[in-house]
Amino acid sequence: MTIQLNKDQVPNMPSAFYQLLEQQLKNLDPKEANAITLNFRDPDYSAENGGFHPVEVRLEKQQDHWRLVYVTDFAYHGHPYPELVKDIDICFNSKQVYSVFSGWMSQQEGQGLVNLFSRNFVAYHQMAAYQVAHCLG
Repeated sequence: MTIQLNKDQVPNMPSAFYQLLEQQLKNLDPKEANAITLNFRDPDYSAENGGFHPVEVRLEKQQDHWRLVYVTDFAYHGHPYPELVKDIDICFNSKQVYSVFSGWMSQQEGQGLVNLFSRNFVAYHQMAAYQVAHCLG
């Protein structure tokens, strides 16, 4: 089964991001699932040593295609007891982008951050920085 992604969403994601998702989903058969969550994890990432931030991607089925719901980049913040929090949150339902340092951003600023984040995320994935897990819902 081929998963058809709706690539016409706001904020706009670069084609390389969709190619990465299609690669991850090509052997996945969601059968009766209405949602897919992809978790990209660097097993060595920690508050003490850094590493590649964990990223979660949520897709939901709508008729004959799948649409992005959110893409969230997590990072450790806080001292002396760091917590894993949303560092960047790309929300397709509200068509907004959030950054821990600036809050909800204007559409233009948000799109700039989406482009930067996406380029880096795809590059890190190509470097085999992540282990990927799928969750069907």
